[in-house]
Amino acid sequence: MNASVDIDTAAALREALIASVPDLHRYCRDPWTLIGSGAAWLAGARVTVADLDVLTSARDAETLAGHWRTRLDTTTASAGAERFRSRFARFVFPGLAVEIMGGLEVSGDAGWEPVTVGEIIAVDVAGMRVPIPAVEEQIRVLESFGRPKDRQRAALLKSLCEERL
Repeated sequence: MNASVDIDTAAALREALIASVPDLHRYCRDPWTLIGSGAAWLAGARVTVADLDVLTSARDAETLAGHWRTRLDTTTASAGAERFRSRFARFVFPGLAVEIMGGLEVSGDAGWEPVTVGEIIAVDVAGMRVPIPAVEEQIRVLESFGRPKDRQRAALLKSLCEERL
C-alpha cells in the first residue's frame, strides 16, 4: 500500500478517536467496542477506513445521540437495512465520521441475531484505551456480516494471524 495513504489513514483515525473516545468512555454505561475497518486497521490489517463503526448497547446509542446531536449527519442513512438493524446514527467528527450501532443485529439463516463480541482487547491511541475485538472475534463478526468488503477484511485479518505464527 502507498505509504502516504497509510499515513493519511493513521492521521484521520487518530483524529477521530481523540475527538470521540473520551465521550464514549464518559457516556457509555455498557461495554462498547470499535468494529469494522477501524478495528481491523488498529489490529494491523491495512484496510481502507472510511469511518469509525462503534458497537454499543441501544441505551448508550440513545445517550450518545443526545450528547452528539449537534454532530448528527442527517444526510447519510444506514446502509443494508435488509441485512442489519440497530439504533443507528452517524456523526461528523474531525478526521472520520463516527457511526454508532446500538444493539446491532444481523439477519442470517436463523433470523435476526444480536452481534456480540466475546474477547475484547484494548489498544492505546494517544494515551487512550480503545477497545477492539480480538482478531479472531473480528474475523467471526466480519464473516457473519457476509458482505464482500467484510469477507475481504476477514481474509486480511486471517493472513495477519498467519504472518505472526
